[in-house]
Amino acid sequence: MDMNDKKKQRQSMFLYILIAVLAMSLLRTFVYPSVMNGTVKETSYSEFLQMVDSGEVEKVDLDSDTRQITYTTGEGESEQLYKTTQFPNDSTLVERLEKSGVTFSAHLQDETATLMLYLLINLLPLIIFLFGGWLLNRRLRKQMGDDNNMSFGGGFGLGGGLGRSGAKEVKGEDTGVTFRDVAGQDEAKESLAEIVGFLKNPERYAAIGAKLPHGALLVGPPGTGKTLLAKACAGEANVPFFSISGSEFVEMFVGRGAARVRDLFRQANEKAPCIIFIDEIDAIGKRRDTSLNSNDEREQTLNQLLAEMDGFDNHKGIVVLAATNRPESLDPALTRPGRFDRRIPVELPDLTGREAILRLHAGDVRMEPGIDFGVIARMTPGASGADLANMINEAALRAVRMGRNRVSQNDILESVDVVIAGEKKKSTVLSEHEKEVVSYHETGHAIVAAVQDGKKPVSKITIVPRTSGALGFTMQAEEDEHYLTTREEYKQQIAVLCGGRAAEELIFGVMTSGAANDIERATRIARAMVTQLGMSERFGMMALGQTRNQYLGGDATLTCSEGTAQEVDAEVQRLVEEGHQSALETLRMNRFKLHEIAHYLQKKETITGEEFMRILTRDDGFAPKMPAAE
Repeated sequence: MDMNDKKKQRQSMFLYILIAVLAMSLLRTFVYPSVMNGTVKETSYSEFLQMVDSGEVEKVDLDSDTRQITYTTGEGESEQLYKTTQFPNDSTLVERLEKSGVTFSAHLQDETATLMLYLLINLLPLIIFLFGGWLLNRRLRKQMGDDNNMSFGGGFGLGGGLGRSGAKEVKGEDTGVTFRDVAGQDEAKESLAEIVGFLKNPERYAAIGAKLPHGALLVGPPGTGKTLLAKACAGEANVPFFSISGSEFVEMFVGRGAARVRDLFRQANEKAPCIIFIDEIDAIGKRRDTSLNSNDEREQTLNQLLAEMDGFDNHKGIVVLAATNRPESLDPALTRPGRFDRRIPVELPDLTGREAILRLHAGDVRMEPGIDFGVIARMTPGASGADLANMINEAALRAVRMGRNRVSQNDILESVDVVIAGEKKKSTVLSEHEKEVVSYHETGHAIVAAVQDGKKPVSKITIVPRTSGALGFTMQAEEDEHYLTTREEYKQQIAVLCGGRAAEELIFGVMTSGAANDIERATRIARAMVTQLGMSERFGMMALGQTRNQYLGGDATLTCSEGTAQEVDAEVQRLVEEGHQSALETLRMNRFKLHEIAHYLQKKETITGEEFMRILTRDDGFAPKMPAAE
């Protein structure tokens, strides 16, 4: 045990004794008085004499040294204990007691017994606390089997293992995951494959002078497979895998998180080559500052992590992988080359990736032949790998509920609705009028979408209430994946979102709360066009806001003056209203089809995109009309 460990042991011992003394003081102040005095009442000597004369007193005991009188009244459950002090030179007391028939006695105080009682009350709690702490510390030492990494008590005698990293060690082959088990992240796998090559065959890279990267940072939205990729990396390289969450380093006591970091790298150094994986590293890696909200424990832990990543022998083959969905909050010292040399984006999968993920997870489920995963992939833009895995599982659960032993295409289609909008809400029964309003609302969305350029045709319309709160929805499926969106396409999206409210106004002349989510989404698109995308005629190519936490919802904040912010609001209002008027004009021009499809939807409750387009385009080649371009 070195000097630092001995110093920590003495500090922990002193802290433990301090806690024990404090606990003893609290016992003396609050517990013992209530125990000793809770059933004994103090009275005056004159009250005592009155109670003797009235015959209430049953028994009297006199302490000859202190002249303390203890007496009782009543019997059984009604017995009450009193105490008082004898008045000096009162020679009539014995006569009064005999006259009243009271049983009385006197005794000399036993100093030994008094001393023992004092020790029992005052020192016994301290002895119990110290002995209990010693036993607990001894037990923890025995369990951990490493005296050099433990100090007495480890913080109040309860945390001998706080200096241990707590990382879960898994052998490479025991992860059960390789790159074959990861789909939809080809670029991320390619970046990690080079690290696997370093770990498998370091001599090949050393011969040319290449160095193994110290670390790789996996960044992306939740559910995209960052942890799965780290496990697959260890499985491919067949090296030990140490997994720990960033929040596990943050302790209540300053210095314990840094001790855990030291222990983690010590274990990794013993098992090298290996992979260390720190999930949610932003819990300890946040940017350091001098604000009042700074956290000394977190910053000490981060400093220790920076030192360890600089100091470990890279030739032994230790790679640190970390995952986060808040990369902008990380300290620059942590993300610089030499610590995390690579930043690997793990984005939401594209159309091809979604189809590959669906096929991968479908391999674990009994499926009917002929399942079209491409249709499902087109219906789920923006879905993460976890969402798609959940859809396949929900489809399997539905097949079991329906009494089938294989999953059908309809099961998967229904599972898409469940994951996106929730289960069908059987307890909600709409009135006929509300059902009619919802039918026109959803048909309004569909007709406005149908007159657009056709890149996102309608695939389904339903007015069945869902547990998410939606009374119905219109689903559009992309024909092809595209990565650029034009200004006109954004304006079309706003018009489609305004189609539901426009149908309500056109047919019923009212506005309902059903358009709340549509309005929110339309406003968000219009604000992004003005403040971030430079698509406003009023402001042109000028950035007026920035996105924070792009992987966690992407909340935008304005970076302009108050006066400009008012103009931004006016421009956003103009864009939304322009889409609203476009939707109204489209529905006026297709009013008869709006009535026909809404009545059909009200009767059927759910119709496919093919049914919708067949009704919309029949009648001798009728085509939906669009408002004239401005």
